[in-house]
Amino acid sequence: MSGSDFTRAEIEQQPAVWRATRMVVQAARTDVDRLLAAALDDRTRIVLTGAGTSAYVGEILAPELTRLLKRPVEAIPTTDLVTDPHAVATGDQPVLLVSFARSGNSPESLAAAGLIDQLAPVAHHLVITCNAEGRLARAYESAGNAAVVTLPAATNDRGFAMTSSFTSMLLAAYLCLAGEADVDALAAAAETVLARSEDVRRAVTALRPERIVYLGSGSLKGLAREAALKTLELTAGTTVALGESSLGFRHGPKAALTPGTLAVVFVSGDSYRRAYDLDLARELAGDLGAERVVLVDAGEGTWHVPRSPGLPDALWAVLAVIPAQLTALACSLAAGLTPDNPFPGGEVNRVVQGVVIHPYGEGRN
Repeated sequence: MSGSDFTRAEIEQQPAVWRATRMVVQAARTDVDRLLAAALDDRTRIVLTGAGTSAYVGEILAPELTRLLKRPVEAIPTTDLVTDPHAVATGDQPVLLVSFARSGNSPESLAAAGLIDQLAPVAHHLVITCNAEGRLARAYESAGNAAVVTLPAATNDRGFAMTSSFTSMLLAAYLCLAGEADVDALAAAAETVLARSEDVRRAVTALRPERIVYLGSGSLKGLAREAALKTLELTAGTTVALGESSLGFRHGPKAALTPGTLAVVFVSGDSYRRAYDLDLARELAGDLGAERVVLVDAGEGTWHVPRSPGLPDALWAVLAVIPAQLTALACSLAAGLTPDNPFPGGEVNRVVQGVVIHPYGEGRN
């Protein structure tokens, strides 16, 4: 097996595992609905959490869930929650903590949930994970204040970077918290995107980007951050990548542009946000040249990603991330790296290492 076989296969399996994920959520529906009925009163604070890619699942979903549920939904990474838990557990508010975890073995995942149990007056947990044997799933599988949704085993990506685990957790959370989605249509659209994977590889190889900037608005800002992380991970940082919002980019981060930069704009399906995305794309074409600005769009974009009418950006993200995954894979291979293990020396690990969880007490200074 070559050093890219897991990563490539896990990108390509996404349509199949999404269909399987839908079945898992359907089977867990009674348990999830029981939890939500108990958790969602008018005072409950809803927090979506995870680390790294898992945190970006929450960033993508939070704006759309806020609209659909007509109440604030926040994305706060476990890495922030663990270091400052009272920013989440405040006053007398109950908390519904929605945890995303590929392995469920990252130290912060279990610590964040435990701190909410310790500090919130009432805590509820929805755990969405790809690993039934992980510490997080085991800790809450029988808890009365929790529901655990364990996704199909194939979603527990064996490659270094999360690909199918990311999109499957995003889809599962939408189905749990927002309601129905046409998973078959999403899977069919993904298959059309994957059928053009060689076009993406050739385009990226020809451009030979020294840096990649990913940009998007609303839910697509979180997608831009995930896309940038994929490039950093799979190229071991040899291709510098940045994710930012379309409007925020001009306020300093634009300094990252070089003549060898590739700019990728995820174009929103919402006409208001779309106008800002396209304004920036035109500006970047003037700065870099049109050939170095890629639009990921359902219309006339450089990388066409289908979008059915009314599909929210948060769900379109499971499709729009695929070209970014393929880009990261192409950059990794072009650099002579092994995408399944871009850090053979162990400098960065599939499950984070070296984290010490310190006890949290009210008597601290």
